[in-house]
Amino acid sequence: MDDNIAIQVEKVSKIYKLYDTSVARLKDALGLPGKKGFREHAALHDVSLSIKKGETVGIIGTNGSGKSTLLKIITGVVSQTSGEVRVNGRISALLELGAGFNSEYTGIENVYLQGTMMGFSREEIDKKMDAILEFADIGEFVNQPVKTYSSGMFVRLAFAVAINIEPEILIVDEALSVGDVFFQSKCYRKFEEFKELGKTILFVSHDLSSITKYCDRAVLLNKGVKVMEGTPKEAVDQFKMALVAQEEEQRRQNTSLWQQRHEGESWRDALPVNPETLEYGDKKAEIVDFAVVDKTGKISNVIEKGDLFTIKMKVLFREAVAEPIYAFTLKNLMGIEITGTNTMLEHTEAQPREAGDVQEASFTQRMTLQGGEYLISLGCTGYGRDGFQVHHRLYDVCSLAVVSEKNTVGYFDMGSTVELVPAQAGRRDKN
Repeated sequence: MDDNIAIQVEKVSKIYKLYDTSVARLKDALGLPGKKGFREHAALHDVSLSIKKGETVGIIGTNGSGKSTLLKIITGVVSQTSGEVRVNGRISALLELGAGFNSEYTGIENVYLQGTMMGFSREEIDKKMDAILEFADIGEFVNQPVKTYSSGMFVRLAFAVAINIEPEILIVDEALSVGDVFFQSKCYRKFEEFKELGKTILFVSHDLSSITKYCDRAVLLNKGVKVMEGTPKEAVDQFKMALVAQEEEQRRQNTSLWQQRHEGESWRDALPVNPETLEYGDKKAEIVDFAVVDKTGKISNVIEKGDLFTIKMKVLFREAVAEPIYAFTLKNLMGIEITGTNTMLEHTEAQPREAGDVQEASFTQRMTLQGGEYLISLGCTGYGRDGFQVHHRLYDVCSLAVVSEKNTVGYFDMGSTVELVPAQAGRRDKN
């Protein structure tokens, strides 16, 4: 292998056996004859990759694309079925939460455990201990069993160990998403230091802004196959297309009763409808169709941050409604309502409707949410003789993926304009 190459992956495949029963697993392990009771799943197929020393390379892809499997093979946690992997340099890896740590040991004891596994003596670890504890910043919890740690404390300690054992190659698998934004910022500053020192970084992240900002190259995997490698922007653009394809496949496979009851409608057929949508109301007015429309006019639940997009619904009135109100909300995956509006809040007067009428309601706005996954809820309500009435509500009816090349703190990007004035000029202005 070329001395300038840190990691060489050649035609690597990983096949997992998915057993029908535990008995089938036992029979296969013992090599007993008979019909095989398993099917094969290719987590990786013929993947080749070459990473130079000093490069920072990101790996992106949809869930199940083989990203974590590839990192585990490179670090030696998992063996490949075929192909070859060569590594030139000391690796430090931060894989899934909990990997390599003993939950019964204290934080301090796990630091010694990890250091010993990397070939350091106790005296050498002692010299690094202050730096590790300072970076982790978890206080007296270092003397408690790690099973008592929050996920944030755990990843702080794990990352502190990973970067302080003098690695030549740092491999990180999405673990930083567990920490708070301040710790993530601290870690990315360390990435910058590593790059300046000429060290190699390989990491998996769903945060496309980090891929674009910190990586020299990016690799896109899809269903275990390397789709492409190139500049971060090229890979991110291809990733967006892969996201759309995945959502379309989910939609085709979705045979929920909710969809069956509305067979023949067109808008929602291009979206991944939630099979467990919660719906209720008196059905005097019913939401019979809905869509998310991107800036090109295409129905898609993948929207780029900063783009205009439209949420629209089609409502069939089964009875007369004097004052209909149309609404939508967006929640995060924890169920917290992030934003939303309705025609009444927007001071848009909705005309009375008679039985048999069909109304289309559209909400167009610019996407300012951070990159991530969200859930859309829709509603049609109104006021009658008995006061406020819910005619039809659909909770979490569809997912919305926001793709972003720049995320700020929190849920929204306020679109701040930054201006830096030299301190000397600033003092003159005050005088």
